[in-house]
Amino acid sequence: MTVDVTGDMPAPGGRPLPASHGSLARGASASLPGTVFALALTGGMTLGPGDGREVLFGRNRPEVHVCLGEDDPQVSRHQGTLTHRDGRWWVSNSGRLPIRCAGARLLFRDEEPLPLDLGYTPLFVGGSRGREHLLEVYVTGPEGERPKPRHGDVTRPPRIWVLTEQEKLALVVLGRRYLLHEPRPQPLTWRQTAVELAELQPGAGWTDKRVEHLVNGVRTRLSRDGVPWLTREELGEPVGNALNDHLIRALLTSTTLVPLDLALIDAA
Repeated sequence: MTVDVTGDMPAPGGRPLPASHGSLARGASASLPGTVFALALTGGMTLGPGDGREVLFGRNRPEVHVCLGEDDPQVSRHQGTLTHRDGRWWVSNSGRLPIRCAGARLLFRDEEPLPLDLGYTPLFVGGSRGREHLLEVYVTGPEGERPKPRHGDVTRPPRIWVLTEQEKLALVVLGRRYLLHEPRPQPLTWRQTAVELAELQPGAGWTDKRVEHLVNGVRTRLSRDGVPWLTREELGEPVGNALNDHLIRALLTSTTLVPLDLALIDAA
């Protein structure tokens, strides 16, 4: 087996990328559409398309094309493979730990490979002491499809939903644990939320039914506006706290709710 100067196993037809190569999130270009770029902290490689071509990544530098987490024994020696077939690139997992893909999808060992879209895809492998190891992947399309820099464009604001004062206060209390950045937060129950609101605003008529009515009204509006996973039909039974969990996360992602909104509790 021939090994290049960096110690990574070369792939036939591939070209190494130095560790100093900029992030693939900025884009990549190649004369041949369907070329894959794979980059980790210590470097990477690029390889043109071709049925059966592979890019191996993992901890064992001499036997992979891209070394990932070489100082972390929780990363497998051969963690995964990028394979070209049927005209596109696929990622598969050979390691003990799952690979976290786009949309928080976990790819486990020996599962069916997942197809990679054109453009940028970050892949994450968890490691020791909470570390996460990033493998950046970029698949090129036609040169004209590469995104153009838009330095001077006005920043597009996120979609922020209008809430009444009562809706916002109820949602801040319901999702207080999320706004406080607690680990693995869960929404309060209707009863817990109503009790806290009644303590903040005695005589305002807060009950668990009123809280449920207000929150469900917000959830229905967001669902009608296209926010997914806010209905029982989408989630299926048992639902548990999932509806409110998805609702609060959607409100946080859109910045409709932010940690500074906790001041509403003090003001109340």
